[in-house]
Amino acid sequence: MDSIPLRDGGLFRERRFGVAVAIALVLVLISTMVPAAAVYPPAWKLPLGNMLTTALEFLVEHISFITRAIAQVVQAPLVLASGLLANGMEIPFGNTRIELPPLSWAGIAGAVIWAGYYAGGFRLALLQALGCAYLLLFGQWNGAMLTLASVAVCVPVAVISGLLVGVLAHLRPKLNTWLLAPGLDIMQTVPAFAYLIPTLLLFGFGPVAAMIATVIFAMPPMARVTCLALNQTPVEIRELAKMIGCTERQTIWRILLPSVLPSLLVGLNQTVMMTLNMVIVASMIGAGGLGFDVLRALRQLDIDRGFEAGAAIVAIAVMLDRQGVAIAHLARPAEALRSRRWVWIAPIGFIIAMTLLGAEFGWLQNFPRELRFSTGGVLGDAVRWINVNYFDTMEALRVFVLSYLMNPIKIYLTTTPWIITLGFVAIGAYLIAGFRLALLSVFAFGFCLVDGLWDKAMITLYLCLSATVVATLIGIPIAILAARFDGLYRATTVAVEVLQTLPSFVYLIPAVMLFRVGDFAALLAIVAFAITPIIKFTMTALRAVPADLIEAGRSMGCSKSQLDRYILLPIAFPTILLGINQAILFALAMVVITALVGTRDLGQEVYMALTAADPGRGIVAGLGLAFLGIFIDRLFQAGVAGLQRRSHVNDGIGYEPVPSEVK
Repeated sequence: MDSIPLRDGGLFRERRFGVAVAIALVLVLISTMVPAAAVYPPAWKLPLGNMLTTALEFLVEHISFITRAIAQVVQAPLVLASGLLANGMEIPFGNTRIELPPLSWAGIAGAVIWAGYYAGGFRLALLQALGCAYLLLFGQWNGAMLTLASVAVCVPVAVISGLLVGVLAHLRPKLNTWLLAPGLDIMQTVPAFAYLIPTLLLFGFGPVAAMIATVIFAMPPMARVTCLALNQTPVEIRELAKMIGCTERQTIWRILLPSVLPSLLVGLNQTVMMTLNMVIVASMIGAGGLGFDVLRALRQLDIDRGFEAGAAIVAIAVMLDRQGVAIAHLARPAEALRSRRWVWIAPIGFIIAMTLLGAEFGWLQNFPRELRFSTGGVLGDAVRWINVNYFDTMEALRVFVLSYLMNPIKIYLTTTPWIITLGFVAIGAYLIAGFRLALLSVFAFGFCLVDGLWDKAMITLYLCLSATVVATLIGIPIAILAARFDGLYRATTVAVEVLQTLPSFVYLIPAVMLFRVGDFAALLAIVAFAITPIIKFTMTALRAVPADLIEAGRSMGCSKSQLDRYILLPIAFPTILLGINQAILFALAMVVITALVGTRDLGQEVYMALTAADPGRGIVAGLGLAFLGIFIDRLFQAGVAGLQRRSHVNDGIGYEPVPSEVK
């Protein structure tokens, strides 16, 4: 008797594949017979950007008094923080004004080192001391303090907002499924530039608009961590809350949130990192500090100044990250601070004492200039030396990559009829995950089509796909090699963490100086930014393979290369796919930055909208990037889930049986 074909059975899959092939042939036939199916008619385009611009201008005209009032309220803590850390303050006293200097560098540095020692011991204290020393010796202290002032104001607002959204998502699962989760997806995939346009229109040019954009950009991680931590709380804790008569509000705020405090501290740490990632972008609408220094260096192609300011941002990010991780690992950190008041009273007293002494001893207030260092043009000279001596080699590399990788992808995506591209993507999504993902693909690509952004969307995909291919070819071999040796694994992990904290703008400076403005320079910057998740995910997956499976392979006589091909890589493949997925999302985020070096993609559309103060144009382009990113993310997640389901039918070694020649 013939077996009944199930939904996931081979017969069903064959029929579905046959239908997909037939539909694909019909689409090809239509594209050759109907001109509108090959080139989307301009008359069919919807003026979504103009409609949004008109709506926003109408909104601003009627609520500008409210937004300006909010700006005045928000500006007060920002001015206070900047005055304390960098600019000093003037306090009116009768008919005179008393000028107060900013807090002493010696006091702040001493407090930072003490916090590191208390939370993480001598090693963390040494790290904090080295970070402060770099900021002082390379003349980055004032810019760092302006950046920290923005962080000190933005992070509490983002954390509180994210906490409230996360609690709401936990309490209302349906609201989270249909509104909050998709909203957070869009917020995390919309490029940072897109946040600047409406905030600039609503709040005007200046640090306030930059701060509000930063809060919006940095809030989603806290919301997601809060919701996830609350959803994973043990049932016993909830039962205990019911037994002692807690209301829903008391259960959340007095029982559940305190129990997941370590997870919330991780969310706080991520929020701080997102805030620092935004400082350069926010400098384009009036935020000062290190972000402005990096942006100015990029405009002037000053690699030394850009590297020094970018390294200062990295130093701050590493210092805050390590401090946050150390605090998260403390046993009951909030209770420790309350019970040992001297822990925070002593450093405050030290800061005040150093600031008062700075009035008498100027070197305690302002770090002496004669002790400062600079790269002195060394990096710029090195880049020029490379250009002079290796121009032919670099030009050959550029031509080779453009000719055999980038241009073929570009030609295919930009010349293929839109109906074929959209249809083939929808068919592939349907074969991988079903009708819902196919519908999402039609929506994502159709959005770019109907608002006239199809060509720019194809250029965006061309850059992202090219960069992902290069990052995969480079990153996976590095990860395989690093996973074999503990020392190399630790060194690679540190390098990946540094690359992840390095501001995205910094990658553009050496790429442009070495290869000039163009798609290849953009490719290099995107690869440097997007390679980190591939290396990180691959290393983690390979080192997580059970030791008994590796021993089984060795007992069968597998060589190292055979272990990689038939055991390690097949088992790690789903995680590697997630790393590639993250790399594509990183690349989509980077294309907005590469618009500064001449690319003609959706990123340039966002950047041009910012310079032209056209909010509708920028929002539409940003949403196009967001929808493409969400679709790619869902596609990879569905593919990984399918691989994991099918892996259960194998013999525990991988997705395919070990070949007979290895056995």
